[in-house]
Amino acid sequence: MPSFATEAQRHRALIFLFGFRTKKRGLGSVSLCLCGINCGFWIGTVIAVLLAAPATAAAPDDPLVRDAMAAEARLDTARSLELFQVAARVNPDNAFLQQKLARQYSDAEVEATAPAEKLRLARLALQHSQRAVELEPNNAVNVLSLAISSGKIGVLSDIKTKITYSRLVREGAERALALNPHYDWAHHVLGRWHYEVASLGAATRLFVRLVYGALPNASYQEGISHLERAVALAPQTVAHPIELGFALLAAGREPEARAAFNRGLVLPSREKHDDAAKARARAALAKLKP
Repeated sequence: MPSFATEAQRHRALIFLFGFRTKKRGLGSVSLCLCGINCGFWIGTVIAVLLAAPATAAAPDDPLVRDAMAAEARLDTARSLELFQVAARVNPDNAFLQQKLARQYSDAEVEATAPAEKLRLARLALQHSQRAVELEPNNAVNVLSLAISSGKIGVLSDIKTKITYSRLVREGAERALALNPHYDWAHHVLGRWHYEVASLGAATRLFVRLVYGALPNASYQEGISHLERAVALAPQTVAHPIELGFALLAAGREPEARAAFNRGLVLPSREKHDDAAKARARAALAKLKP
């Protein structure tokens, strides 16, 4: 067990391992998305990855699937899940349906409150994400969906699993980008991973390295670059400029962070978690100096 100069350093290290939270440069208490992209925000915004991700394969030309997609568009998770379940029982080897099921279970997990139920839903999301990748292993959406689903399991698991899955999130995002360099949500996930890992203090990283093995290298600039690319690829997506704002804020670039937050706030809310993302941005802006 490493030694720490102060009890506060040790406390921060344990917060990282158990709660994935940090305070840095006016960010306040920001939940990290290392392992689940949940970690509070993902569950805060990026679970929008599974909400906003484009389709995997061609959707079956089936009235039932059309109804399911309409329910999804209405943000009716329960109804869309029910309809996609029926469609998948008829056509279990369709990657599109498997990824859609992963998406609905992932969103249902965010809405659940009981820990046992959250874990059950996260496992179902992982199961269907894995099946989608088995059916279409070279589809970037499937690959990123699996990374995110794996990470959500990490959030709800023991410490060692959290660390393991933090690596899987990065690896999955990188593989998704190798398959599709223009996939905005893969840039978003990888950008968030970089800036949040870079935000960890030296004592925390030392603790993680000595006890569980080192995390991969990360930097603010890599995070900012990926999030800027996400904004360029999908300028109407609320989460991208807002998350860019948090990356810029973490790097101490407050004027640019303010501009990024404001850019996201003026966009219309289209996805289920857009309003939550905007609330985070407004709270951050309120803490900045005029």
